[in-house]
Amino acid sequence: MKQIGIHFSLKTTSRNEILVDYSSVCEDFYFINKGILRIFNINSEGLETSRFFAFENMFCTALPSFIDQKPACEYLQSIEKSTLLVCKREDFYKLISLYPELDRLYREILELGFITSQKRIYGFQGFNALEKVQWTIKNQPRILQRVSNKMAASYLGISPSTLSRTKAKL
Repeated sequence: MKQIGIHFSLKTTSRNEILVDYSSVCEDFYFINKGILRIFNINSEGLETSRFFAFENMFCTALPSFIDQKPACEYLQSIEKSTLLVCKREDFYKLISLYPELDRLYREILELGFITSQKRIYGFQGFNALEKVQWTIKNQPRILQRVSNKMAASYLGISPSTLSRTKAKL
């Protein structure tokens, strides 16, 4: 496994550091040793919508841009001081071609991400605020435990004040 480790470099980020900008192409695949990363967009009125949060022992990247090498059209941000292992795209694809177990792990990460995303999208359709919060508590509790109400609310598609009132009812 030493051969794998040489393809990763250590990166320490500051709070709210942008790792991938909206118009840039994503070249890095991240493993989070400590901290939280989020993927988000900003609409024309300046409102942020969080799409994904990644915590310790998870992988994260701006996947569409990482794969197709086109501008990300989203932001990847470290929302707290974080310690990351970074693998360059070229090295990443070499590793998954050389090590079938890494290729399998990558596929499992993609499948789990897809399933979670689909459950969230379809589950949230027709859910009221309470049901969205209850779903998040059951399926992704770290979001409500470690992320600001503003960011969590943007993930849930509700206002921060609605999130606060809903959490108080639980």
